Amino acid sequence: MGERKAVIRNARPEEWELLADIEAECFPPAEAATRESIEKRMRLFPENFWVAEAEGVILGFINGGATDQPELPDAFYHEEEKLHVPDGAYQTVFGLNVRPQYRRQGIARQLVMQMIEASRQRGKKGVILTCKEHLIPFYSSCGFVNHGVSDSVHGGAVWYDMKCIF
Repeated sequence: MGERKAVIRNARPEEWELLADIEAECFPPAEAATRESIEKRMRLFPENFWVAEAEGVILGFINGGATDQPELPDAFYHEEEKLHVPDGAYQTVFGLNVRPQYRRQGIARQLVMQMIEASRQRGKKGVILTCKEHLIPFYSSCGFVNHGVSDSVHGGAVWYDMKCIF
């Protein structure tokens, strides 16, 4: 499939329910953020929610908190209020979601590059995330470096620490 140009913009507070639906569509139940988590994250760090939109349809979104630690601990997924440091040195990525029918069109890359650029502009030291092994090549192509198997056991899966340090 070809590249699809989407408008990348900050999510609006009233879109949280749609984003929660997209999260549930994109991740297995053991890994997906709950509806309550998506709503809480939108309240805590709305500036870190970016959506990809085309012709009035949200194709996907990316979100994450900020931390002073160069790792993304599992606790962050459940204790956002305690662990999110608004002026933290590192931007995290909690989730990159592209609806199945819009995948392989460059949407995920546009969202990741938006998160990287916004983080640079905000003076962060870098962007950190964990991903599954099959996604290492994608994130590497976006400028991330694989730092090996993560301590994460989120959802019972094996995750890899990926860092894009500026």
